[in-house]
Amino acid sequence: MKLIQIAAVALNQTPLDWTGNTARIKQAIEAARKQGATLICLPELCLTGYGCEDEFFSNDVQQRALSVLEELVPFTEGIVVSLGLPLLHGGALYNCACLLGDGQILGFVAKNHLAGDGIHYEPRWFKAWDSRCVSEINLQDQSYPIGNLVFELDGVRIGFEICEDAWAARRPGRELSQAAVDLILNPSASHFAFGKQEIRRRLVQESSRAYGVTYVYSNLLGNESGRIIYDGAALIASNGSLLEEGERLSFQDVTVTSAMVDVDLTRMNRARLVSFQPTPGVFQENTVKSDFRFPEVPFRSIQAQPAEWERSDAVKEEEFTRAVALGLFDYLRKSHARGFVISLSGGADSAAAAVLVWAMFKLGLTELGGEGLSEKLSYLEEDQRGDTCSKLVNQLLTCVYQSTRNSSETTARAAARLAGGIGADFLNLNVDAIVQSYVDLVSQAIGRELSWETDDIPLQNIQARSRAPGIWMIANLRSALLLSTSNRSEAAVGYTTMDGDTCGGLAPISGIDKAFLRSWLEWMEQTGPLGVGKVAELDLINQQEPTAELRPQAAAQKDEVDLMPYELLDWVERAAIRDKRSPLEVFQLAQIEFPAVEQFQLLEWIERFFRLWSRNQWKRERYAPSFHLDDENLDPKTWCRFPILSGGFEQELAELRRLLSSV
Repeated sequence: MKLIQIAAVALNQTPLDWTGNTARIKQAIEAARKQGATLICLPELCLTGYGCEDEFFSNDVQQRALSVLEELVPFTEGIVVSLGLPLLHGGALYNCACLLGDGQILGFVAKNHLAGDGIHYEPRWFKAWDSRCVSEINLQDQSYPIGNLVFELDGVRIGFEICEDAWAARRPGRELSQAAVDLILNPSASHFAFGKQEIRRRLVQESSRAYGVTYVYSNLLGNESGRIIYDGAALIASNGSLLEEGERLSFQDVTVTSAMVDVDLTRMNRARLVSFQPTPGVFQENTVKSDFRFPEVPFRSIQAQPAEWERSDAVKEEEFTRAVALGLFDYLRKSHARGFVISLSGGADSAAAAVLVWAMFKLGLTELGGEGLSEKLSYLEEDQRGDTCSKLVNQLLTCVYQSTRNSSETTARAAARLAGGIGADFLNLNVDAIVQSYVDLVSQAIGRELSWETDDIPLQNIQARSRAPGIWMIANLRSALLLSTSNRSEAAVGYTTMDGDTCGGLAPISGIDKAFLRSWLEWMEQTGPLGVGKVAELDLINQQEPTAELRPQAAAQKDEVDLMPYELLDWVERAAIRDKRSPLEVFQLAQIEFPAVEQFQLLEWIERFFRLWSRNQWKRERYAPSFHLDDENLDPKTWCRFPILSGGFEQELAELRRLLSSV
């Protein structure tokens, strides 16, 4: 009976952090050894970091990567380790997995299918490997095979699918199955998105069943390079059964998920597959044999059941909280910021940002403990660190309410109540005199008084912009990171003031729609994440209708009057932008989706959306970095590109109006 203890490792790496990345790889190898693992799969490009961008083209990066690889080789004595790095060969750059065994480099497998859609841009840097081709690469006067390889160690046959390879129509797994491999390793850099884990589970389980193998999936973890959050998913399946699933969205640097695999049982199950059709000689020239012997190990099983929150009825709310909290935490510590500053308006968006920071500390303390969290924030002054959530939030989160004559007592009380409830440092600034000084200055310069009847938008915008210098100054004084608080629904239609409420170095909620944010805030008030709890002080926030509160109070300004109902706005955004429907198609579908709304009202709202979307691309281009959460992202730098100047759907909208007028 051939038993092998296999480990899938999640790593929280940082691009170009040679010392830190190397130390975490060593830590991962040691942790996996302690669990008895003799075959360890580390994530894609974990040596350099996945998000190096154009630095992949740097000769220095290539040389340092090889230097670190050589440093890690001795740490594989008695075990087998797969790790990812870029490799320059034949004048081209390849995304590779290197297999190390018993203190030796055994060979390099190059990625066949590059991720080039959505947030991924691999074809900019890497070349796809030509399927069956095998070559030789010389490193330090040694020659090693590179290509689509099968490694045979102690009679156990091992193949690779690197991340996107497993999602392609012509994936390597089919040929690897025909070559009768026993294990397929999948080192990945797979970004977080709502609901994606269930898709991964199906992929890994079905791959193991269809190919008659043990399938090992490892992933990166955390906010690696600023915009993308990796959830650290680790999965091990055999013959259609999921053996182990690791913890996701952990605050740890390293997580190890291990399972005992019976290779002989896997082979017998494969032999029973009617679909298994071995091809004699396939990969014969691509097989790398080694004298390595897997040590005999006693049968053991380390259970790593999915966390309870993964099975929650509110799994999207749980994922959102935990993913953004982890993204914020890594951004904080990797940027060496000394906390966060938020302009807390008393409305939903800024409240969501503040609660997410609070949840970040709650989750971090729960998992790491006070000492562990303090160690990760060791760059801070000792009095800024603490072992309780209340102390950490008070030291590292500053909320500022900035009122004008148009601000209400309702939002003032809501902001103060929330800040007090989560323990944030709360400041109250009245900026009305600053606003009026600008109004008077401009009125004098142009020779007339400004009025709400003729100058509505400028008078609204100056209030938002007058709040920016003070909040930036507070962030500077505290060496803290200013969070902007615009959501995706506002980004779609430009319902935001540039250099006003868009000010900030990070936009943590600009990847999520307003309708979800409002329901999430209600959930946070009433329930909250498992192990974290609720924030009852959100009650005054949740009782309000969304308002910019920039017009005089007598105007009773409401966002959904200025725009349209947020539920409909978000639906139109998905239909028009995600699904690329024309104005006419959106209108036709909207009549089915919203039958109670009059046709002419629908037309007005749909026309308003397309006009505002086209007019405000320049605003989206200037947003602070945001987190990717789903396939409805509007970030033009990573997901959704649109011309800054365009025809604005004028002809399409005119045709729609003519059609409706003839009805």
